[in-house]
Amino acid sequence: METSAHLPSEAQNVGSMKSESRRHLKLDEIGEWSELKLDILKKYAGAYCTILKARNLHPIYIDGFAGAGTHIRKRTGELVKGSPLNALEIQPPFDELHLIDIDQNKVDALKRQTAGMKQVHVYAGDANEILQDKVFPMVKYEDFRRGLCILDPYGLHLHCTVIADAAKRGTVEIFLNFPTLDMNRNVLLWTPENASPEDIERMNAFWGDGSWRDVAYSTTGNLFGWPEKQPNDVIAEAFRERLQKVAGFKYVPEPVRMRNSTSAILYYLFFAAQKETAENIVVDILSKYRKQGAL
Repeated sequence: METSAHLPSEAQNVGSMKSESRRHLKLDEIGEWSELKLDILKKYAGAYCTILKARNLHPIYIDGFAGAGTHIRKRTGELVKGSPLNALEIQPPFDELHLIDIDQNKVDALKRQTAGMKQVHVYAGDANEILQDKVFPMVKYEDFRRGLCILDPYGLHLHCTVIADAAKRGTVEIFLNFPTLDMNRNVLLWTPENASPEDIERMNAFWGDGSWRDVAYSTTGNLFGWPEKQPNDVIAEAFRERLQKVAGFKYVPEPVRMRNSTSAILYYLFFAAQKETAENIVVDILSKYRKQGAL
């Protein structure tokens, strides 16, 4: 098969996705905040590749929860390219792309949309295992390889060991979805004892231990000594500290609150890296969006 250096055209993508629908592939619907996140990732990826290529380094794109590669714009029903397809358009380009999803239908869709592209590697399975066992070990400092890893799970499906592994290697930067919605619905309940053992186990795996309870609930100022749930920002800030003090990332700027149409916080978008230059670029990108009133 001949290797293609280009993405399928919009018409081809539409036709492909319609075919996917007939095969019962459910595409994710996204709102304006999700599209804003895609723009932020795309802007940073462009700067990332430009800087690394100028230093004769090899930029590697990694997506642990890649999805089908395409989303549906909730407001209009139009197709929107996801992070993997956006990453393929970055110039100068990533040397390699490693895309992972646990849903075989979405993996098949990714493979069809990237057919013939030898720089793209698609994996089916648990991202927690594949990232640590197969992908991260290839991003070696001595090989001049550097990784930009997107960790955007739907909920509490990510293990803290993945985050710590990325930090320890010193070659992998991450954008991370801190899944506030899943936490609030299933774990951080107003009556903590109502959370199921399975959900508590998921939270422990994401956080790294059970210390989230001390952060999420406080009895200070409570007349009866009952635990009261703390605001989302308090919990997110505690996780930011863990990214630095426990995982070992040197630079973790303030995360972005990603909201739904009613302004409720769905998740926080974190960035973590070992280089101050990386943090400065992200802060600059976010500052421009804030000046425009988009954040």
